[in-house]
Amino acid sequence: MRRMGQADFRGRVVRTVRKPGRAAGRSTGRGATGRAGVLGALALGVAALAATALAAPGAVAAPAAGPDATGRSGGDRNGTAWSAAGWSGADRSGEARSGGALSGAGWDLKETGTDARFRGLAAVSRTTAWAAGSRGTVLRTADGGRSWRDVSPPGAAGLEFRDVEAFDGRRAVVLAIGEGEASRVYRTTDGGATWTEAFRNPDPRAFYDCMTFFDRRHGLAVSDPVDGKYRMLSTADGGRSWKVLPDRGMLAAQDGEAAFAASGQCLVSTGPRDAWLATGGAARARVLHSADRGLTWTVTDAPIPAGDPARGVFGLAFRDRAHGLAVGGDYRPGQPSPAASAVTRDGGRTWRPSARPAPAYRSGVAWLPHSRTTALAVGPTGTDLTTDAGRTWRTVDGGSYDTVDCARDLGCWAAGEKGRVARLEPR
Repeated sequence: MRRMGQADFRGRVVRTVRKPGRAAGRSTGRGATGRAGVLGALALGVAALAATALAAPGAVAAPAAGPDATGRSGGDRNGTAWSAAGWSGADRSGEARSGGALSGAGWDLKETGTDARFRGLAAVSRTTAWAAGSRGTVLRTADGGRSWRDVSPPGAAGLEFRDVEAFDGRRAVVLAIGEGEASRVYRTTDGGATWTEAFRNPDPRAFYDCMTFFDRRHGLAVSDPVDGKYRMLSTADGGRSWKVLPDRGMLAAQDGEAAFAASGQCLVSTGPRDAWLATGGAARARVLHSADRGLTWTVTDAPIPAGDPARGVFGLAFRDRAHGLAVGGDYRPGQPSPAASAVTRDGGRTWRPSARPAPAYRSGVAWLPHSRTTALAVGPTGTDLTTDAGRTWRTVDGGSYDTVDCARDLGCWAAGEKGRVARLEPR
């Protein structure tokens, strides 16, 4: 979206970022139990959490200031209350959690040493993750979040990174948003030790929001409409080079319609060719689908309220070609967000509102690995859990996060304002 209001970052820098060696893309064991024990414990914790998800949630802190039309946010938080639906223990930030009867699973905040806001997140594994955010900041961890390396591209301090796609601990692509030349793509193959600028937007009318990769070679990035149609940028060499796709197969945008650069999830993909684009800001919220890597598109209205520049679909997640989740609402603090989630079982041809939707604006959503029914949604006022594939949602956490991502080894991460990055942990 077009407006880029200045965010207010007043988070405390908790420590100096350590500089670990280059990361490997594979998981390693932790402690005496090893990888299998950790994953087993986490799986049991998630299962226990799911089993008690219908318990009444605890108090949730007041919302932080919402993003402007680009998906940015300002404001501050005075603390976070945690619900008791299976989430227990104390995180490393000192924020309060209400005690839960069940020792299940919950977010464990990691000290990142920065107050940047992270809306871009890539979970490679339980040990390795990338976060991209404000002031041109890119961080990488190779030890499960115990330490973070600042691998920001040189000269990028004036950029706003909103998406990162990582293939492993060494190879990643980041997207900066903004009008004209502010929209850029950088690529690294050595864990962020060096970066190559792979694309700089030459068109002042274009504003790139999100990015997705089908595999290690093929990917797309989307710009808000130019001449009445969304613009698609494509790569076939892992992000080394990019080209604008012809718009013959792209549908006309509604007046005022655009994508939200709120979580790196307005454009998502699954499998070798399928991609979906979430929209808002116009009379109707919509989801566009392409089955040929962005050459042609179909569109379906989504039952998430729109009709205002602040409303629409903000994040999508698909666990396969058929089953998808949509979240969104109204990002302005204090504004209600009824029907803030929806579900599809036919690849986006039809969308149905959740029977019990996410109770507030949510910008990010992710399926838990190896589950057909369990997913997490996040936003400035909390985390919600579904255990029935999006039909019903329940708030299980009051912490502020903007985006969430999970790796196949059950490494689930969340990120947001004031340098907040957390990993899902067994309790």
